[in-house]
Amino acid sequence: MAGRSMSLTDTIRQWDEGISAADRQEWVTALDWFTGILEPTSKICYNIGCLRLLLEELNQAEKAFDKSICRDEHLAVAFFQRGITLYKNEKYDEALRDFIEAFNRMRGNQLIDYNQLGLRYKLCTCQVLHNVALAYATIKKWNEAEEALKKALTFKTEAKSNFVDQALEAVLKQELFQLLQLPTELFRPKRKIVAQLEKQDFLGEAKVVASIIDKDAFSGFAPLQPQAPEPVPQKKVPEKFKTLEGAPHRVLFNFIPNNEWELEVQSGNIVFLLKKGQDNWATVTFNNETGLVPYNYLEPLKPEKGERSPPPDIPAPPTTTAPEKPAGVKDENSLINTSQRPIESSKTILSKDHLVPVPSIVKVHFKYTVAIRVKPGLSHNELLAVISKKLHLPDKRLELSYKSRESGELTPITNETKMKNMWAEVGNQRLTIWCKFPEVVALFDYEVSVPADLGFHEGDIIHVLAQVNNNWLEGQCKGNTGIFPATFVKELSMVEIMNSGM
Repeated sequence: MAGRSMSLTDTIRQWDEGISAADRQEWVTALDWFTGILEPTSKICYNIGCLRLLLEELNQAEKAFDKSICRDEHLAVAFFQRGITLYKNEKYDEALRDFIEAFNRMRGNQLIDYNQLGLRYKLCTCQVLHNVALAYATIKKWNEAEEALKKALTFKTEAKSNFVDQALEAVLKQELFQLLQLPTELFRPKRKIVAQLEKQDFLGEAKVVASIIDKDAFSGFAPLQPQAPEPVPQKKVPEKFKTLEGAPHRVLFNFIPNNEWELEVQSGNIVFLLKKGQDNWATVTFNNETGLVPYNYLEPLKPEKGERSPPPDIPAPPTTTAPEKPAGVKDENSLINTSQRPIESSKTILSKDHLVPVPSIVKVHFKYTVAIRVKPGLSHNELLAVISKKLHLPDKRLELSYKSRESGELTPITNETKMKNMWAEVGNQRLTIWCKFPEVVALFDYEVSVPADLGFHEGDIIHVLAQVNNNWLEGQCKGNTGIFPATFVKELSMVEIMNSGM
């Protein structure tokens, strides 16, 4: 096969043969199948690297993982496996860099489930940080190792996973601990695709069929049959039912974009897949926006049982005339006049016998933008409670502002008077609000231990972007963005009060 490319069918067949040999623990035979594939994908290169690592062929395993990463630079598990290979080959600084790269590609998620990609394994962030700490400890950077393990404790997914606690005890004694390795699991081809490679006999064996027509002398493939009436053609379902382009997928993990081409999505969102690239990135549409997200963050949606198909035809429009207005009801223009009536009347519509409030749509600009439907005229505390619930953040730490029509500048909402002024400027039941966390001041120096951290010095002012959990915050300082311990800072207003002696 040298000098020419393999067909996709041959590639999948050899891939499946290699997996079958690996299941029988025939590692050399499996390696022969995988290395015989021309133009291997990132998954095939990963499988070769895992088998080389199992056979203690460390230099060749490193090269295989190099190729896997070159073909898919977002594959965190490939960085993790190459880090293990480098560590076992006593290249500790390079292993540390790979473990940190694997942590960055976890993107703040507790784990990544690779089952959809064909790898029966879930890589946990606490496992990655465990090996980050081991690499630090091996080169005698005990403080950095301790910080990495403390961060790993915040990502633990199961109480029974006590390897992080044991490693932390060893670091406090300045002792090395065991390298965490993955079980021998390989990327597998999809069973549906493998099943389609099997030869199928669509004709089957010849059968003798008797004719039901008397004295039929036909000797072809089938006897003459009585003619059945042609079925009545059914009207085609109108294309308007296909309102959304692309296949629906559910988002499995939160994804924060790093550039303008990527799209921010949250776990549980439903997106529509437009295109899947060879680099394992998918083009999706969500909330009328289109961008890139990792394909392994998505799960295809299956139709629910009992789901009804669209009706075969669209009913004709009603032929009856509209009912007359009830007695005593005035013209619509006299009932609702936003230019002459107070805000309370402009936010109501007629419903049967009485007037009911029309909900207002509040667009909240935070680190991301959300839309909330609220009752108009809410107080400052009520609106703050609704927004904090939507953002999953404590309301006491949020600051709200709106853009005044008169000045055109952002005006902080600090009391009920400002709230009434804001509601008075609402038009068309639409309101835009800017939301942020307060600024804090650093009480101590904080050094960066991993790339995701935010370093600062005592007295630095930090703009808080979000609360990661009860112990960590995300913020910006001097143009840098990262996470830092909440105990290292205090709210600026509280520090000013202490300095004033009040």
